[in-house]
This record gives sequence, C-alpha cells and structure tokens, in this order.
Amino acid sequence: MLTAHLEAVAYIATVFAAYLLGSLPTGYLVGRLRGVDVRSSGSGNIGATNAFRVLGKWAGAAVLIIDGLKGYTAAAWLSLLIAHFFPGADLVYLSLVAGVAAVLGHNYTCWLRFKGGKGIATSAGVVWAWSPWACVTAVVVWVAVAAATRYVSVASLAGAFALPIAVWFTTHNPPKTVMMCVLSVMAIYKHRGNIRRLRDGTENRLGAGRSTAQNASKQ
Repeated sequence: MLTAHLEAVAYIATVFAAYLLGSLPTGYLVGRLRGVDVRSSGSGNIGATNAFRVLGKWAGAAVLIIDGLKGYTAAAWLSLLIAHFFPGADLVYLSLVAGVAAVLGHNYTCWLRFKGGKGIATSAGVVWAWSPWACVTAVVVWVAVAAATRYVSVASLAGAFALPIAVWFTTHNPPKTVMMCVLSVMAIYKHRGNIRRLRDGTENRLGAGRSTAQNASKQ
C-alpha cells in the first residue's frame, strides 16, 4: 500500500511524462521534414487532417498513426511503467490520468507555445487502450458521418459524442466513462472554429483542394 506522499508522486510523474509524450508535435515535425510549416498552410492545424491536406496521404497517414500511438502508449504502457516503479498504485487510474495528460499535451504542446492539434487521433489511441470496441465503434461512426456529409469536422464531432456512450456500454466503468466525457468535451472545444465555419457555410469539405482549404482557413 502506497503512502499518500508516494501516491501523489506517482500521479505527478504520470501527468508529466504523459504530457511530454503527447506534446510531440508530429504534424509540425513531419511538415518540417518536407520543408513545409503546416501552421501556415491549409487550416493551420498540426493534426492529421491538415497533414493529409497539406502534405499528402502518406505523410498524413504517418501523422495519424504516430498521434494515435502517443495516446495509446501513454494510457497502456507509460501507466504500466509508472505502476512498476510505484507498486500498489492503481493501474486503472494511472491509465486514465495518463490518457488525459497525453491529449492535453497534444492539444497544448509546450514546444509550439501551447498551440497544438485537436486531439482526435490521440484520443482514439487512448480509447483503444481503455476499450478497443469503443474505439472501433467511434471509427465506424466517424467513417459513416464523413461519407454522408463530406465534412471531417462533423465526423470528428460525431465521434466525440459517441465515445462516452460507447465506453460506457463496452466497459460499464464509471471512471473511464467520466474521463471519456472529459476527452470528448476537450475535442468539441477544440473544434469551436469548425463549428463556427459550419454555421457560416465556409467549412472545408473532404476532397477540396489545397487552395480551397487555405481560403477557408482565412475566413
């Protein structure tokens, strides 16, 4: 049984390490390797969607996978490592804290003046560690909505709404469901610009060219 002091150290270490892992600005770094600053192209976001739009499908796929792995690694493996060094720490709660911290790191990376992505891929990686079936459900929702509307943002918002419900029905775990609600609220908040553009009719659709994306991002 950990003392209160050691338990606090375990959670602080988890938050710090998971945040740093999540803060790796994958889209920015991949863009720099290609000689492009994704922050000044397309929507200006460093996430996978803008990487696909600005850098192409292979670079975008790399950003998507790595961003997802950041979340999965934090929730599945980093929490396990911390638990190894702090025997008696609750692995489930360490995983929950690590997952949220990783998404915060992605959304507000310290390497880019706390301006990051929207956390969808990283959240998906976290959920894969918590409940693979919930993640699969959200992906199905995302694909269906994206195909129906041709809006990535609408699909991402639909996935964010679906995830807490999916986590509850696949785990029946209140702490995981609450933390998933937190991640969903964070994702929806980061899409507030997209929501405004959807309302104004200026949001970019799937398949739009790069120049269209750039014009839409300026509105």
